[in-house]
Amino acid sequence: MQHNEPDRLSAAQLAAMRRSLTSGRGALTRRSLLRASGAGALTLGGLASLSACGIPPAKRGGEDAAASEDRSQAEKTVNFSNWTEYMDVSDDEKVHPTLEEFTKRTGIEVNYTEDINDNVEFFGKIRPQLAAGQDTGRDLIVVTDWLAARIIRLGWAQKLDPSHLPHAFANLIPQYRSPDWDPGRAYSYPWTGINTVIAYNTKATGGRKVDSVTQMLDDPTLKGRVGFLSEMRDSVGMTLLDQGKSPESFTTADYDAAIARLQKGVDSKQIRRFTGNDYTADLDKGDLAACLAWAGDVIQLQADNPDIQYAIPAAGYITSSDNLLVPARARHKANAEKLIDFYYEPPIAAQLAAFISYVCPVAGVKDDLAKIDPALADNPLIIPDEEMAARAHAFRMLTSEEETEYEEKFAKLIGA
Repeated sequence: MQHNEPDRLSAAQLAAMRRSLTSGRGALTRRSLLRASGAGALTLGGLASLSACGIPPAKRGGEDAAASEDRSQAEKTVNFSNWTEYMDVSDDEKVHPTLEEFTKRTGIEVNYTEDINDNVEFFGKIRPQLAAGQDTGRDLIVVTDWLAARIIRLGWAQKLDPSHLPHAFANLIPQYRSPDWDPGRAYSYPWTGINTVIAYNTKATGGRKVDSVTQMLDDPTLKGRVGFLSEMRDSVGMTLLDQGKSPESFTTADYDAAIARLQKGVDSKQIRRFTGNDYTADLDKGDLAACLAWAGDVIQLQADNPDIQYAIPAAGYITSSDNLLVPARARHKANAEKLIDFYYEPPIAAQLAAFISYVCPVAGVKDDLAKIDPALADNPLIIPDEEMAARAHAFRMLTSEEETEYEEKFAKLIGA
């Protein structure tokens, strides 16, 4: 067989994805920690598809290369694939209220499917059709930023029509407006944001606040009770920030210095372990006094344990996103764009944010969210205030060569 697809993944990249999907951010609950163990299962077939030989990428022939005949006018439907527990649902769990409202308003029926359990498995499912220039049967999908970047780079996403997205264009908050993998959001819009913060258990810290990576690595009272994440971009990104380096523009020398800083924490036994989403149980019990954590988990932990607190380091924090894309050859692009724009209306965005408790990427939702739950409206982990938004940093896009090199170094650090 001929390996003719660009960006073929290395063994180091695949190993990193295994970690992510079995216990890391790829396995994150979309709403309930109690349901986390049932989602995000890793499939060997899905991983194999990312490095498998054979199918060339869709031909890039200009902006229309990924387009298909748009049947939106004649067919009032849109096929939407999303993660589980990532959409508002009625109390009886029979309908999705915001989707019902969209259909009532537009006459467009939404065929909504929760068939994304992890990025790799889902990409393995749709990749053969995308590579062959065929319709996947989906008009709208939600994938994490690294996969969105890959799909766009391969020419497998349709460019969005700004004239169909007035609310999205106007209301997207600044921190998500122009990622390096999709400048100006030509192909994508965020569904939610995912922030990495410091979480700590005040009972385990003796009431003391933990608010920097330096404190996590140097405070002797925390020795052996500190956790970092097994996701490279989160742990290295937060360490880069603590060292005064920019995750958006760091060099290999900067990366190596961050790895060395973390290695010192491992060697001194300051760091208890590198964890996936299983840090939640250890933090809740106090076995971990402080750790890097995902904001969505913190909100849910705080609901049951008032000892769980979080801090945004003065140096900043790492943010990423799950993103809406219209796949190549999708047949209802205009309808999909209407649905994207619908979720950027503040009242609709507020309903969604109240249910899933992740970062809302839509400006102007606070008043509407306050009508649903005042506590959520005042929570900067859901609606970042100006100070928090100013501290947000995205880990820069890596070349395939960089990703292989960096993941190998990180795997050595964490003993993976």
